[in-house]
Order: sequence, then C-alpha cells, then structure tokens
Amino acid sequence: DSVASRGLGDVYKRQVYAAVEPLRDEVDALARQGAVLVEFGAPWCPHCQRVQPLLQDALESRPALTHLKIEDGSGRRLGRSFRVKLWPTLVLLREGQEVARVVRPTTAGDLAPLFAPQEDDGSGGRSPPTAA
Repeated sequence: DSVASRGLGDVYKRQVYAAVEPLRDEVDALARQGAVLVEFGAPWCPHCQRVQPLLQDALESRPALTHLKIEDGSGRRLGRSFRVKLWPTLVLLREGQEVARVVRPTTAGDLAPLFAPQEDDGSGGRSPPTAA
C-alpha cells in the first residue's frame, strides 16, 4: 500500500490537516477500494475551523468512510488536480469517481450531499429504476 508506505495511512479521521499530501494516483486507488472523503483546507482558515465540529459529528456515524484531511495552498498539486478554489472544499469519491462536492459549508445541511449518496443500500449510490 503506497499510502501507508509514505506514512499517510493514518491521515484519515484526523483533527489536523496533513502537511504531506498523497499523490493523486494514491487517492484514486483508495477511492476504487471504497468511499473516500477528501477535505482540503488550512489550519489557520476560519471557514475550515468553523466546519470542524459539524464534520466530525457527521463522520462519527460513518466509520467505514475514509476521510483524508489535506492541507492545501499555493503549489499544492493535489488541490489543483481537484480544482480547489476555496476552503474548505470536501470531495466525496466512490469507485474512482467524484460523486459529491461541497465548498465552504456552514451548516450540517450543507454537508448532506456528501453523506446521502454514501449510504450503502446496495444500489452503489444510484437510484433504483422506475417502472415505465
């Protein structure tokens, strides 16, 4: 596991932003194995600080969701590869694809798009077909 070998295996479920960012290929590989929430921000960012209690509450009931908390900034390739412009930006990946994105949330309701498709009902996040 290349993420673990780079010392990033415990990046998820952290209270601090990881200063060492994983490679995009590593994040994509994790997302092919299961749902991954990538949080981009900075420790000094007031918007990032404000959302932490709401995000931690939402994550507590989803232990299977991998949460990567990545410090972003000038020259950070991972954030640029996800087209991050504002902090915090939270991106939900599943099966190697982005399925939800929330930028600068301020309420628990703002976070809902990240967690609604995350529930594993066997549909893979897709709505069941409707009868014609």
